[in-house]
Amino acid sequence: MFARKPATVPSAPAPAATGWMALAANPYVGAGAAALLLLLAAGALIAIAGDPHAGAPSVRVALAPPSKTDLNALHQNAALSLDNLKNGQEIPAPDASADQALITLPQGATVSGGSSTLEPAPDTTAGPPKPQSPPLPVAPLAGLSAQGPGGLLPVIGKDGRTPAQAYARPFHDNGKPKIALVVGGLGLNAAATKSAIERLPPDVTLSFVPYSDNLQGWIDLARANGHEVLLEIPMEPIDYPTNDPGPYTLMASASPPDTIKRLDWLLSRASGYFGVANYLGGRFLASDSAMVPFTNALKGRGLAFVDDGSAGHRGGGPPRASADAVVDQQLSADAISQSLLGLEAKALQHGSALGSGFAYPVTVEQVIHWAGGLPGRGYQLAPASAITRR
Repeated sequence: MFARKPATVPSAPAPAATGWMALAANPYVGAGAAALLLLLAAGALIAIAGDPHAGAPSVRVALAPPSKTDLNALHQNAALSLDNLKNGQEIPAPDASADQALITLPQGATVSGGSSTLEPAPDTTAGPPKPQSPPLPVAPLAGLSAQGPGGLLPVIGKDGRTPAQAYARPFHDNGKPKIALVVGGLGLNAAATKSAIERLPPDVTLSFVPYSDNLQGWIDLARANGHEVLLEIPMEPIDYPTNDPGPYTLMASASPPDTIKRLDWLLSRASGYFGVANYLGGRFLASDSAMVPFTNALKGRGLAFVDDGSAGHRGGGPPRASADAVVDQQLSADAISQSLLGLEAKALQHGSALGSGFAYPVTVEQVIHWAGGLPGRGYQLAPASAITRR
């Protein structure tokens, strides 16, 4: 059976609470009082410490959602960067009805008006814009090539027209002293080649390395930008084989058939050049026995020969031009500028001058700036073909 619960002795009843004590004893009233006390405390804290947002300029502007790239650029470059913003601070923007504000960033970009985009400042180092020029005809031209052992070879047309004439850039002589410039070494470095083709004035002649990948594509692009083209022929230098221009180098001691065989391979690499230029060749150019079959082959194919000054004493044969100076023997902007001014003096004295150089970035930049001021100084920039002579 179950045990009984023990009996308890009843206590005397507590006296009833009255007034404020009765209110305090009510649980609902106590909870409300606690909430009220918390609000009062918060208000007192704000009154003492102050509103952290109070007094801060705050203007809201409707902007398109920025890209991650824009945020990173703003974070890295802006004088008022994301790291410098205080809590609650917003970037001020101008009112369309008021004066337009302009925020200049350290690297030259600006934010103006209500725009949400960063507008780059004008590039003062890019030089004058490239003169517009119609493209030259796409190579090969009909009747000016024939199939050789390694590809198409240039030939004189049945009407007597030569590749030196057909692939040259048209030139209209205005009677002022002429200055021509050949920029070479193109085709090996894609970025440098593209920059030279697209930025140099179209009257600058471009010279390409025969070993280049996609050589025809580069020549096509150059002609599409108005440039006439030369093909560089590697020739034996004085310090060969320490300095080796490649497997198809024309050698001073080679037999005439071997010279022609190598030359044909080089010429068949692409179409569209009006002539050839030497690459190195101190020993080859000094050898009469080596130069005779070379110049005869060029004459038979209707090509011009433009050298860097190493063969200035040689004449006859194909149309010829020899550089008066290599403008970037010293790779500094000042030295190149002085060399270009030297060409002006030479042209003023003799009526024309020819310079050569390589597609170094500093060379390209100096040529762009120099060429833009030539007409104002009383000269005309001419393609190299315009100063070739027999």
